[in-house]
Amino acid sequence: MSEHALHPETWVDLYADYLFNYALPRVSDTEIAKDLVQDTFFAALKSAENYKGDAAERTWLIAILKRKVIDHYRKVNSKKGKAEIRINYGSNDESEGSWLEERVADPYSKQEINALENEELRMAIQDCISKLPKKQALVFTMKTIRGMDTETICNELDINPSNLWVMIHRARTALMECLNKNWFKL
Repeated sequence: MSEHALHPETWVDLYADYLFNYALPRVSDTEIAKDLVQDTFFAALKSAENYKGDAAERTWLIAILKRKVIDHYRKVNSKKGKAEIRINYGSNDESEGSWLEERVADPYSKQEINALENEELRMAIQDCISKLPKKQALVFTMKTIRGMDTETICNELDINPSNLWVMIHRARTALMECLNKNWFKL
């Protein structure tokens, strides 16, 4: 078995909850989130030959899920249709004038608000990561954000797995304290 081999038999056990928790806040519907996770697994199986091992299995599945979420919104928007605006040239006759199709982004829509909040949260997280000790921030970023595997990180940084997990635990604790202080202000 190659080092870049996928293990679809373990996906549900290892990644279903993580993928579901990623999808749910983005679609705000439990059933749709479940469907998107299932669609992600099917798409991953179909495109398994394209997996090069550049990213961790979970990271690769998240990338597929992101595309599924985007596809979901494209499908929803195409079903709703485009708003039609009648331009009338001073006549009530429907044969005169022209129809314009227009999509207008609603700045107060849940999707727009979520995008803004996600950007603000991303900036808060980056700010908190920048306050961590350098090596702790590096380990946290490599493992949690970039999805690198433990062995690769340990080899690159010349640390043992126990060290890595202690640093990640300390980083997570410090990040939660920082976010509670600076982001989750009530």
